[in-house]
Amino acid sequence: MRMLDIITKKRDGNALTKEEIDFFVTGYVKSEIPDYQVAALLMAIYFKGLSEPETINLTLAMANSGEKVDLSMIPGIKIDKHSTGGVGDKTTLIVAPIVASLGVFVPKMSGRGLGFTGGTIDKLDSIPNLQTSMPIDAFVDIVKEVGFSDIGQSENLVPADKKIYSLRDVTATVESLPLIASSIMSKKIASGADCILLDVKCGSGAFMNTLDDSIELAKIMVKIGEHFGKKTVALVTNMDSPLGNAIGNSIEIVEACETLKGKGPSDLTELSIELAANMLNLAGKGSLESCKLMAKRAIADGSAFEKLKAMVKAQNGDISCLEDYSKFSKAKFQYHVKAKSSGFINKIDAKLCGEAAKILGAGRQKKDEKIDCSAGIILHKKVGDRIDSGETIATLYSSSLEKQNDAIKVFSNCTLINDNLNQTFPLIYAKVTSAGIEKF
Repeated sequence: MRMLDIITKKRDGNALTKEEIDFFVTGYVKSEIPDYQVAALLMAIYFKGLSEPETINLTLAMANSGEKVDLSMIPGIKIDKHSTGGVGDKTTLIVAPIVASLGVFVPKMSGRGLGFTGGTIDKLDSIPNLQTSMPIDAFVDIVKEVGFSDIGQSENLVPADKKIYSLRDVTATVESLPLIASSIMSKKIASGADCILLDVKCGSGAFMNTLDDSIELAKIMVKIGEHFGKKTVALVTNMDSPLGNAIGNSIEIVEACETLKGKGPSDLTELSIELAANMLNLAGKGSLESCKLMAKRAIADGSAFEKLKAMVKAQNGDISCLEDYSKFSKAKFQYHVKAKSSGFINKIDAKLCGEAAKILGAGRQKKDEKIDCSAGIILHKKVGDRIDSGETIATLYSSSLEKQNDAIKVFSNCTLINDNLNQTFPLIYAKVTSAGIEKF
């Protein structure tokens, strides 16, 4: 078998066999196939696509490229949750404690920030001494003891995805739906959970900008999950505006804690309860409505917040900062962005907010750049709010005056204020299951 023949076959629009897909994935992981040939194949896939069987075979080949997580020693249902990436999306830090406090195990491996979107592991790293890197056995022990754990992806878990994604990132092939689906789902399959809830973001602050593309991606991933025996559901959610009020790392930890204490922003609270309810429903805890009530009670009685503290303690983090936020590092500079006119806020562009936060130091400009955990943006107004000229829209935090000034220029284009309020869009657009699509 030759890689050249595989490239030619896909270039001409023909379907690849399982053996051909296994050959290129295995060969690339072993460095037996060079970058330039895999890059050529990825571009052919970008233009010609992959059929459903091809996408499933690619997912399986990638999932089998490294170690897998064995959760068999943990009794009961184990459920995973994945977001395709957004701005201000700290729902994992809220949802996982809620679900775990209600008796469902949540083994979670999260990622770092990608582009203008934030990463859960970067947020967790702002908690002093918290360990987000550990052996799989230690991770499983914490899940069994606490109910959930959230760590970074193991180096040996799905190494094919790491290599292929790095190449996609520099060959303009990131946006391919089958490549996105196989990248995400290979990690979910290898992570060992019984059920998977997907939060597929749609809008300016997501990798999928249109509802049609987001639903199509959700459909592909649900099919893959169900094919491998995982009960899988996807919610397609709005990411035109940032989720919640905080965009950054330590400030998002604070907002997650406040939400678990029942004092979070309405949009973040609503979405977190919906996600938690769907996870509980997947795990067989009851009807969707009864699961929503259970999730709300877990917040109201404090059990969900206590579960977050238990996880942080188990991973050697300083839990005192979850009660006393002054223990988080503070940015040296802050700048209040004022409204230049009065009216209704019709738009706060999520992507531009994410770019501004990254410039402030909350994200990486370069691959190995260190993140400033104190940097970020607090929104004081949201889409639909009335604002007066001179009133503060947002506060920008940074430890560099130069970065702050650069971020101000980007953020100045984030908001749109009009005399009247235009059409607003729902927080959740659709739900995709093996039975079909339900639009809201």
